[in-house]
Amino acid sequence: MVDAAVMEKMEAGFAKLAASDSKSLLKKYLTKEVFDALKNKKTSFGSTLLDCVQSGFENHDSGVGIYAPDAEAYSVFSDLFDPIIEDYHKGFKKTDKHPAADFGDVASFGNVDPTGEFVVSTRVRCGRSMEGYPFNPCLTEAQYKEMEDKVSSTLSALEGELKGKFYPLTGMDKAVQQQLIDDHFLFKEGDRFLQAANACRFWPTGRGIYHNDNKTFLVWCNEEDHLRIISMQMGGDLGQVYRRLVTAVNDIEKRIPFSHHDRLGFLTFCPTNLGTTIRASVHIKVPKLAKDYAKLESIADKYNLQVRGTRGEHSEAEGGIYDISNKRRMGLTEYQAVKEMYDGISELIKIEKSL
Repeated sequence: MVDAAVMEKMEAGFAKLAASDSKSLLKKYLTKEVFDALKNKKTSFGSTLLDCVQSGFENHDSGVGIYAPDAEAYSVFSDLFDPIIEDYHKGFKKTDKHPAADFGDVASFGNVDPTGEFVVSTRVRCGRSMEGYPFNPCLTEAQYKEMEDKVSSTLSALEGELKGKFYPLTGMDKAVQQQLIDDHFLFKEGDRFLQAANACRFWPTGRGIYHNDNKTFLVWCNEEDHLRIISMQMGGDLGQVYRRLVTAVNDIEKRIPFSHHDRLGFLTFCPTNLGTTIRASVHIKVPKLAKDYAKLESIADKYNLQVRGTRGEHSEAEGGIYDISNKRRMGLTEYQAVKEMYDGISELIKIEKSL
């Protein structure tokens, strides 16, 4: 049974959210019936409904408002997760099944902007969780340390262009820290949404960052997800960036098994980032299209692309540079997700040139 103090907190949070004018998906789908059906349930890791929803209870301005404290939560609390996943991932229904992982023919992508007029930089990233460990809110300090050891020894064995160095956040030298911040590599302690979800405990224990010698490949350890694997470089050579990511993911998976779900694909802490978990993006200058933002948005929409400001979500476009990425991560393969971005960006460049 869920203990009385947790139950009291849950009931109070639910009442507050219900009375609020929150636009979150949590508020939309956490009806009284769903709440009553789930409030006494627990996963084998001991996670309760409160662990899933506390960030949305505290932050009524959340867009989504729910996290999975462990991989099992997606099944135990599926009455709440499923409709939110369907809504966010544009119709990925309870009966739908995410396809098996398929990176496709990595040689089929080239440079989206060979002349270098429009695309400033390109990156592809994915999230992964280590099998057998819960997600942030349920991890013990000992588990954080154990995971960091596994990750750092695995990454330190990478060779060729992936060869590099792991930097633990604990005891990090100030000069190294400043360099990593200047390179836009280092993550800071979690934002208020993650704080409220209990994702920042024992900080900075077990957190670290790895990058290769060329600074074109990095891995974040235990920031929001167990692993955030990132490949990037200046210019528009998506083919090169994607190939590097695929090589790395396959290499790491040989040594660290990943959490995977038959229906939902790869599992991570946030339900917006399931399935392929792939986000392929470019920083792109399209000054003519930018003058007609509605047109830019409508082309992006047609190709399932998301337009953000230069520094990502909730930011402005600095110097007319936008961050544009694939929107869909579920119900399609890794290859298809990256292809949507490739086709959409090629089309945007074509239109920008014609204006």
